Amino acid sequence: MVNQEQKTMRKTMAAPCDIFEEGGTIVLRLDMPGVAKNGLSVHVENDELQISGKREAAGTASGRYLVREIPDRDYYQAYTLDSTIDRNKIEAELARGRLVVTLSIKESEKPRKIEVLAKD
Repeated sequence: MVNQEQKTMRKTMAAPCDIFEEGGTIVLRLDMPGVAKNGLSVHVENDELQISGKREAAGTASGRYLVREIPDRDYYQAYTLDSTIDRNKIEAELARGRLVVTLSIKESEKPRKIEVLAKD
């Protein structure tokens, strides 16, 4: 085995993301393996939803690395929010490396059925 220490270089990348509409909400599902709640930031600034996460290597070896292939990694993504999104009703949940952000659509923007009145 080669006795070689690798220096970590932090890389920032976009987390893989699925976006779908479900029951009057828009859901973003991002894979961010290794990111803990305290390494995560979800916030809205102006009309932009910004999501960032920091993954630290799982545990620190007490000795010297011979091979280090699991990198520290930063995630960052930003999404422009249009006027249909209720900024006060954005929710985020992190479980098992997956971040789910739920964006509520304003009630005034949701489709609604218009009742037709009949006059005889």
